[in-house]
Amino acid sequence: MGDAAATDAPARVDGPGLAHGTRVLLTLAAAVIVFAGIWFARDILAPAAVAAVVVIIAHPVRHPLERRGWPSWLATTAVIVVAYLILAALGTLLVVASAQFIAMLPDYADELAATVHAVSDWLASLGLSSDAASSAASAVDPEALLSIAAGVADAVLGTATAFFFVLAYVIFMAADASRLGRDGRVFGTAAAEAIGTRYFSGVRRYYVVNATFGLIVAVLDGLLLWAIGVPIPIVWAILAFVTNFIPNIGFVIGVIPPAVLALVVGGWPLALVVVLAYSVINVVLQVLVQPKFVSDAVGLSLALTFFSVVFWTLVIGPIGAILCIPLTLLVRALLLEPDPRAGALRRLSGDPQAVA
Repeated sequence: MGDAAATDAPARVDGPGLAHGTRVLLTLAAAVIVFAGIWFARDILAPAAVAAVVVIIAHPVRHPLERRGWPSWLATTAVIVVAYLILAALGTLLVVASAQFIAMLPDYADELAATVHAVSDWLASLGLSSDAASSAASAVDPEALLSIAAGVADAVLGTATAFFFVLAYVIFMAADASRLGRDGRVFGTAAAEAIGTRYFSGVRRYYVVNATFGLIVAVLDGLLLWAIGVPIPIVWAILAFVTNFIPNIGFVIGVIPPAVLALVVGGWPLALVVVLAYSVINVVLQVLVQPKFVSDAVGLSLALTFFSVVFWTLVIGPIGAILCIPLTLLVRALLLEPDPRAGALRRLSGDPQAVA
């Protein structure tokens, strides 16, 4: 009887410990400090995050080469070359789009000014005050768009500066990945290896699928804009491709500039055609088809996906909108997946691997 009672008794806890609410508050306070530190170091960490994602995508190139007998250093060089080709392609797209956008604005300055006055008069006819109408119409003000163009040029120059660090990070990360691969287990335990493998493969599938559908969307949108006479369709096609990597709100960002330009050159009917055609193309591909391919790789809830776009943009800048999914998956892989007590949080995040 005494042994049974001892067995059934709850385990003794040494010390009072911290209340659950206190632990939650301490965790949140630590998270605020960590992310504030990331914000202060964003100019260093954002290029490192870009390089890490590119290396993750390019790393599988080495496996078939090593199976064919290539030496490790040569396989690593191939990974670096593929990573550089990816970066060069993206850089070329950004430079071409920025140059054409900046060169286009002076040619349509008169049309832009006329559109500003027309939109202001129309809003005033609806009952808005003249100040409110002028403020709303300023979205297509030539001076505002020229300042946007100057900002785009500055952003391209800033990106070119950060690009040097990305290139250097790629070399070191690819070399480290090769060394860790030769050591066998990278993360130490079988459970950690499973988490790491799932994370890396998920990031690769996510970007491959997004790049594939982004290319399809870009080609269709570009051909549409070219057919209906919207200027510089290649710029808006590149924008559609890039914004395809921004979950949930990428479509809205991608449709606004060509719709505004269509309004300037062709009036409301042409702008409406652009919006409707974009909606059909992007909704069918990005809302109905693409999620079926991405869901297994990502496993994030819609609410968390939208929040991650806003959060990581705030933390590390505009590039955070494109890197938000792998960064959110990384946080979950580091903090939630190794903890068996975090099953509820993993389920709330949309993790299909979470167990009850």
